[in-house]
Amino acid sequence: MAEALSPQDRDTYARMGTTMEWFHNNFRNTWKVIYGACSSGKRPANMSIRQFLNTGSEFAHHLTMHHTIEEQHIFPVLAQKMPAFRKELELLTQHKQIHHGLDKFEAYIDDCKAGKRDMRMDELKEIMDSFGTVLWAHLQDEVDQLSVDNMRKYWSLDEVRRLPM
Repeated sequence: MAEALSPQDRDTYARMGTTMEWFHNNFRNTWKVIYGACSSGKRPANMSIRQFLNTGSEFAHHLTMHHTIEEQHIFPVLAQKMPAFRKELELLTQHKQIHHGLDKFEAYIDDCKAGKRDMRMDELKEIMDSFGTVLWAHLQDEVDQLSVDNMRKYWSLDEVRRLPM
């Protein structure tokens, strides 16, 4: 059985998971706004079509940036000791699956913003359905991998203090 941690040491081990959860909650909340509108067929009352489309663009852009940072700066370091972050395993495979749908989502939003197509909530919902399940699983899987108990399996306290993020 693992030795009990002081509250300060627990916070140190929890830092990456807590930070990741904050980012992921922002993605979840934005998804809920967009998907909720698509499901009901109505934009939120306080949102113009331009604001709604911009929210979709920002969601796609921020998620792409988030995954790029993870893949270039975070995952390679974690992969040194944590198998789940290695290229051939599930978390990076999930990124690819998410971006297959996210790229379609972003192209659809861009076409609507450019006036190349009319915004249809049912069409956008169908695109979101194509990657929503893997996105939501991924958002939880990463946080689970960065849990205090899991981090302790792979990293000493001194090592975890030096990790990026």
